Amino acid sequence: MNLRKPLLTALATCLLGAGIIGNTFAASNDADTLGKIRDAAMQDDYAYKRLEDLTDLVGPRLSGSAGAAAAVEQVAAEMRKLGAKVTLQPVKVPHWVRGEEKGEIVDYANRPANITQKVVLTALGGSGATPAAGLTAEVIVIRDLDELQARAAEVKGRIVLFDVAFDQSMADRGLAGPAYGRGSGFRTQGPRRAADLGAVGALVRSVGGANFRLPHTGFTALQDGKRIPAAAVSAEDSMLIARLSKRGAVKLKLTLTPQMLPEANSFNVIADLPGSEKPEEVVIVSGHLDSWDLATGAHDDGTGVTGAMAVIKTLNQLGLKPKRTIRVVAWMSEENGGAGGNAYHQANKAALDKQIAAIESDGGAGRSFGFQASIRPQYEKLFAALQKSLVPIGAGVFQRRDFMGAGDLHAMEADGVPTFQPLVDTSAYFNWHHTAADTFDKVDPAELKRHVAVLSTLSWYLANMDEPIGRTPEQVK
Repeated sequence: MNLRKPLLTALATCLLGAGIIGNTFAASNDADTLGKIRDAAMQDDYAYKRLEDLTDLVGPRLSGSAGAAAAVEQVAAEMRKLGAKVTLQPVKVPHWVRGEEKGEIVDYANRPANITQKVVLTALGGSGATPAAGLTAEVIVIRDLDELQARAAEVKGRIVLFDVAFDQSMADRGLAGPAYGRGSGFRTQGPRRAADLGAVGALVRSVGGANFRLPHTGFTALQDGKRIPAAAVSAEDSMLIARLSKRGAVKLKLTLTPQMLPEANSFNVIADLPGSEKPEEVVIVSGHLDSWDLATGAHDDGTGVTGAMAVIKTLNQLGLKPKRTIRVVAWMSEENGGAGGNAYHQANKAALDKQIAAIESDGGAGRSFGFQASIRPQYEKLFAALQKSLVPIGAGVFQRRDFMGAGDLHAMEADGVPTFQPLVDTSAYFNWHHTAADTFDKVDPAELKRHVAVLSTLSWYLANMDEPIGRTPEQVK
């Protein structure tokens, strides 16, 4: 038996998988190539391992923090290891830091002597601070912004509580996005509107599906000069305050000591797998690198970043090189206002025709069913072959939309760049979204593989289409 040939073959396979020897140029969207990409992704735990590195070794990654800086270095180093061309794009980011956070109901009708009740809450990103000793004020319970305006005369000097429940029944039926959109609207705009009316503080019922007395943080659009203390309160405590308020006046002591520091220097991590025929034309596949500081941002959005990273790993493993450049982007500061996406848009605004398509994954790694796209109706038929290739893993669904408004891509999308995102089951996503429970153990490794398979085949398909998807004047807003 000749041992030399199988040994050499095994060595070549290992080197190829590591990206050490040159790529082949199978730049084709044929069924065989798409199937190989899909199957390779389904058999590889690369993204899961990188997610463990990101969450366990770096931890929380709020913009401006040491964790965010460490994450930039970790992802950049890993992409260089895969042979990608790495660029760190400078971005100025908000630097808000959480301090002490306490809430206590100190008075209410029929309160027994010496009884107070703790409230579980967490400051919202961008919140102002109370005095160090806290502030005590009466609570006014509001259930929509029209009611806030109608009761404007009662708001001054009070803490406004927006007691609006997250509609989990919508999430259970595939409408988690609209359910979140309604709740997050109160979180982003409610405290600002309350501040304009003279409120001394604002509480928002947590925007999340599981009532495990977990507060869900998030961004709030408070402005300098009117940056009142603002916090998310657990669903259980929001309901308690609302019930007590029906008995009479409720007073709350609120202590929040966050700080808004000067803007910090940070980066988007950009990693290119150069195209073989049209390297100047770019297909983006991306997720945001920053996370809130309560946990390690596993689903939001560690899975998006590591899933995008795995696209290059998958193609390298197969020795495939796309016609157009596939660009992995790990965006910075999506959670605190979108500085990374805005910086990229501005840097490329003069030549957006070279941004052929952009994918963002920012919905966790629940069960993947396919993909969504904001493209013109006449281009939908061009994706039949891609859909067919994903049917064997149950991910062949394609949903077309006129506009998606993805977190870091919305500005480019508004300027006509066709935008895509994975179609995933988010029915449980908002159970831990923006909470202390968004940790590595919540991610199913099998579903993350399916997620990578969708991202990898979609990225390859877009990079190898004979003609890019049309950009029409009707698309450009």
